[in-house]
Amino acid sequence: MSKVSKKEVAGPKKGRLPAAIRELAPALSALILIMTVMTVINHKFLLPSNISNLLMQQAEPAMLAIGLVMILFLGEIDLSVGAVSGFCAAIMASLSVRHGVDPVLAIAIAIVVGAFVGFFQSFWVVSFGVPAFIVTLAGLIGWQGGLFAVLGQQGTIGLTDPKIEFLTQSFLSKSFAWTLCLVIIAIYTYLRIQTTRQIKTLGLEGPKFKTVIIQSIIFAAILIILLSYFQQDRGVPVSFFIVLSAATLLHLVSRYTRFGRQVYAIGGNMEAARRAGIPVKRVRVQVFMIATTCAAIAGVLGGSRLSAVGSGQGGGTLLLNSIAAVVIGGTSLFGGRGHIWSAVIGSLIIGAISNGMDLLALASPIKYVVTALVLLAAVTFDSVSRSRSAKLIP
Repeated sequence: MSKVSKKEVAGPKKGRLPAAIRELAPALSALILIMTVMTVINHKFLLPSNISNLLMQQAEPAMLAIGLVMILFLGEIDLSVGAVSGFCAAIMASLSVRHGVDPVLAIAIAIVVGAFVGFFQSFWVVSFGVPAFIVTLAGLIGWQGGLFAVLGQQGTIGLTDPKIEFLTQSFLSKSFAWTLCLVIIAIYTYLRIQTTRQIKTLGLEGPKFKTVIIQSIIFAAILIILLSYFQQDRGVPVSFFIVLSAATLLHLVSRYTRFGRQVYAIGGNMEAARRAGIPVKRVRVQVFMIATTCAAIAGVLGGSRLSAVGSGQGGGTLLLNSIAAVVIGGTSLFGGRGHIWSAVIGSLIIGAISNGMDLLALASPIKYVVTALVLLAAVTFDSVSRSRSAKLIP
């Protein structure tokens, strides 16, 4: 029997980058590359005003994609989220404009309706064993009909209330933005240090505290540079701040809670998770509710940005672009692997491609073809990576 070196037993040496950055590195590299190319082709692309517009445009699909990431963690798919976003936006608009309900309450009711839709559809999936693909496909058709029913013969409801317009037509104040920046830096540093201490306490190999401090300083520098960049124009859009808040919350839930670990376990192997005592049905229902809640918020943001809700709300390429954003960002289609921030990065990649080609005045067919090729490359990379990983397992 051949001798095995200590290095081989320990495995490959871990990099100095945090795990999250290593996972998202391909998507981040792609985003930086695309933005660099677009800037070289047209210098107006990287202007703060243009990037702010890009963020506002991508708030709706990014929010939809964040919910879809949770679904893909399970190895499932939800085809109804686009229609649900339109349906909930119509409810919000109808309550606010036609029935005189306070806009804040109308938004809250729309979000609750979105959560209930997720409960209803997932209950059907777990109770009768009908594939989620079929149930949510039926939902796509049904909730589209619900949108038409709520809008009525008029077909469009205009939104002029300042409280609704504030969501997508306003920017964070400088004082609030800088205060928030410092708070985020402090929380990030604290979490990194606490995680490192826990690893050391368990006797496991982890990064040195010096490395963690350096990483925190780099993170703080990047955040300050980005905020200074946006302050050159109007600041950080409120709509994208909402997206970042939702992504941060779900990131913490998926990575640092028992529920999050259960979601990954179910996506990795549902039967093994069931035998391990994980309440598979309940977790699946909760994840589908999270996805449709995000869809409802996306619908509200979409209606706010357009100042109206029409029969096309939640339709078109919104669903396909959101799914593409998740996959391009690096989340696996096969479940059990991925990252919440992949939705945000993937949405920015699609938005950067579309925005850059708009600046170049390229035709829509070219935009679709380029986006399709990027999606195909991302899925191919995921499949090849998964195949290689499977071959390494004895």
